Amino acid sequence: MKRESRPTAEKEPLDGRRFGTLRRRRRWALWGSYAALAVFVFMFLIPPFYMLMTSLKTSAEISEQRTNPWLVYYPTVQNYWELIQDRNFQNFFVNSVKITICVVAVSMAISVLAAFSLARLRFWGSQVLATGVFLTYLIPDSLLFIPFFQILGKLSLINNTWGLLLIYPTLAVPFCSWIMIGYFASIPKELDEAALIDGAGWMQVLFKIFIPVALPGIIAATIFAFTVSWGQFIYPMAYLYRSDQMVLTVGIISDLIRADVFQWGKIMAGSLMAAAPPVIIYAFLMDYYIAGLTAGATKG
Repeated sequence: MKRESRPTAEKEPLDGRRFGTLRRRRRWALWGSYAALAVFVFMFLIPPFYMLMTSLKTSAEISEQRTNPWLVYYPTVQNYWELIQDRNFQNFFVNSVKITICVVAVSMAISVLAAFSLARLRFWGSQVLATGVFLTYLIPDSLLFIPFFQILGKLSLINNTWGLLLIYPTLAVPFCSWIMIGYFASIPKELDEAALIDGAGWMQVLFKIFIPVALPGIIAATIFAFTVSWGQFIYPMAYLYRSDQMVLTVGIISDLIRADVFQWGKIMAGSLMAAAPPVIIYAFLMDYYIAGLTAGATKG
């Protein structure tokens, strides 16, 4: 005898309750994520907010202990205006822009060629070499500035802004190459194989196929190289002593701190102006940066 099938009406309430439970769990997970993000955003925005409030105060108001440090009672832009007119601050900014542009250009030229070779030109030991390139990025800066000091001393580049051009790429190239390797590996091999069949050389494949296709990854690596060279502090502090050779990260501290006198208003104003270029770049190119970092994650 045939068994009678159970009516589907009995399953519908169970499925409905299960779906409702999943919706509630998903809603709670979403709200929990928003709450955690809100806490982190609040914590990370406290220091910039305090810097902004301090930069809008006069020295007399900053030293006044009876006022609330989180509020500005007599706002002024005098600290910003004096820094903009200061010749030393202008020189710091020019040195930072000059060295950053050169470091980004050199780092990206090396990184793109290295990543293309390791991702597409398969040779013996390429995987080990690619891993080794990334591992060099994990070496702390504090372990390297003494050997670099000896190297720059022999080259007579101590107290010279251009000495940083030899050091900063060692920080930017390994990670930029790692980013580009992942992005180049995610590009279908049929593209370069078709180009090679049509008679193109490897350099033509790189400049006419890979660079246009991998533009988000190149932008992500460029942003990282810019951040490294613009915000580096240890190496300029160790190698630059003269005011005319300093960059922003070191010049602000050395020029605005005299013995035990701290010009907090100008220090905060200068720090905010120095932090503005990376913030602006990340704000407009964040999508490219995320796309470059996550390239290859879903490959295969």
